[in-house]
Amino acid sequence: MSSVPQAKKQKLDQPKVIGTHNGTFHCDEALAVFLLRQTATYRDSGKGDILCGSTSIKPDPAVLETCDIVVDVGAVYDESKQLFDHHQRGFTEVFGHGFETKLSSAGLVFKHFGKEVIVNKTQLPVDDAKVTTLWLKMYKEFIEAIDGIDNGISQYPSDIKPKYKSRTDLSSRVGALNPVWNQPSSPEILDAQFAKASALTGEEFLGKLGFYANAWLPARDLLVASIESSKQIDPTGKIIVLEQFLPWKEHLFDLEAESAMPESDKAIYVVYADDGGSWRVQAVPVSSESFDSRKALPEVWRGLRDDTLSAASGIEGCVFVHASGFIGGNKTKEGAMQLAKAALAM
Repeated sequence: MSSVPQAKKQKLDQPKVIGTHNGTFHCDEALAVFLLRQTATYRDSGKGDILCGSTSIKPDPAVLETCDIVVDVGAVYDESKQLFDHHQRGFTEVFGHGFETKLSSAGLVFKHFGKEVIVNKTQLPVDDAKVTTLWLKMYKEFIEAIDGIDNGISQYPSDIKPKYKSRTDLSSRVGALNPVWNQPSSPEILDAQFAKASALTGEEFLGKLGFYANAWLPARDLLVASIESSKQIDPTGKIIVLEQFLPWKEHLFDLEAESAMPESDKAIYVVYADDGGSWRVQAVPVSSESFDSRKALPEVWRGLRDDTLSAASGIEGCVFVHASGFIGGNKTKEGAMQLAKAALAM
């Protein structure tokens, strides 16, 4: 028989209450509420008659004290008390790990609960290093922009005038779910619209997390394995051979940065099979988004094709070398490796 008093047991069995402000809602608290509902502690919040959402709990301190967690209201950030506001004077919290954007309620919740959400959605072990990798990647590619927009942080220097406007970002779409000035508005309408906003942010968050967990991360693992196996073909490490195409650029630069690899040890060419059964030699760019290469394919090969290129290079089976020298092709893996090795020596 349980020794827990009945009243206490009933309290423990009740779903947790998430509190946020009433009135107009924004992307950050909509996402923060969704993220909390992906955790073991707060997954049942909002069921039955539990007060939660954007309007059910007014920003009255006495009311907020009845909540188990409060986001985006209350003028206090205190993780130990489960208070996560960012509007108060003197708040300067950032995500850390090299990120400098001031956090919104979305960033605050993701900083403290994001790893648990990732574990729950990917089924990775809690202590798996991939959890931290995904946590940092999701902040960089998804959460940080929401923090910046909500805090009014410009994406570009103020003296640069954008040539066009974009109103299709997630924060804009959440904002558009608020009733406009000449539409009916009530606590019930706002609550219903907030629920749509939270679901919208959650759908996009989970979609992005699914991509990074199931496509982006496996590509990183394959690249790491390919770098090691390529040393048997080219001990210098200047040529990486991929047995199948995969998005390698971003991962390569991340791996080099993480290992503080000196310039002299960095890869120069990547050899991989293309969709048509031929093989490509691609020069590694100077950065993941640059058109300039660390060492472009030789100028004397550029713009040549087929037999003309084979004659110029002395390598059979050549297909082409781009006019800029950033990429070339051969009919076989062996021929592509010969092109890469010859280019390194020239």
